[in-house]
Amino acid sequence: MIRVKRIQCGNGNCYVVSQNESAVLIDTCKADSADKILNICKPYNIRLILLTHGHFDHAQNAAVLSKELNAPIAMHHADIGLLDDNFSQPLASKGLLGKIVLSASLKSFGSEEIPAFTPNVLLDEGDTLDEYGVSARILWLPGHTDGSIGVDVGGEHLFVGDALMNMFYPTTSMIFHNREEMLKSAERISALGKRTVYFGHGKPVDNRNWK
Repeated sequence: MIRVKRIQCGNGNCYVVSQNESAVLIDTCKADSADKILNICKPYNIRLILLTHGHFDHAQNAAVLSKELNAPIAMHHADIGLLDDNFSQPLASKGLLGKIVLSASLKSFGSEEIPAFTPNVLLDEGDTLDEYGVSARILWLPGHTDGSIGVDVGGEHLFVGDALMNMFYPTTSMIFHNREEMLKSAERISALGKRTVYFGHGKPVDNRNWK
């Protein structure tokens, strides 16, 4: 049986996805939540830490949690540059709320750092997490960042990082590096059909026609 544990960290989320005796941690949130995440993860056999993309609010605890949990870190190669510089993929926004989110994000990019690490595993479209004990496949969902990925678990649970958002209401990403690619990724998510969608920000909802 596949189980999902949502860990709320301020306005962000990370998730423990467990199956039988194995588990994967999806995203790691910001540094001030490290102890909370570690304590929740300790009862699980975390075999992989997977980053949906390289922004600090998803990757800031990757190094410390990898060390404490003795788990490798996985992400898409196209986002590795973001680990050193979150400004390396410039962002734009849509709408008034998007401008607010963008302004806050850029302010944080200027003041926050990601403790250094080198990803142990590079994931791409069609890869699976079978060797880590979880029945899941990787979807490449570029747009928010070039290397944004999703995780489709058991054909029931879909983790999208910031490819979609639910900060104020469920929507396509309010901030993005490439709007055209972001919309294509949203269409692809819609086409997957019945899933519970888990966001980097906000409560999960049923999959729908994302526009």
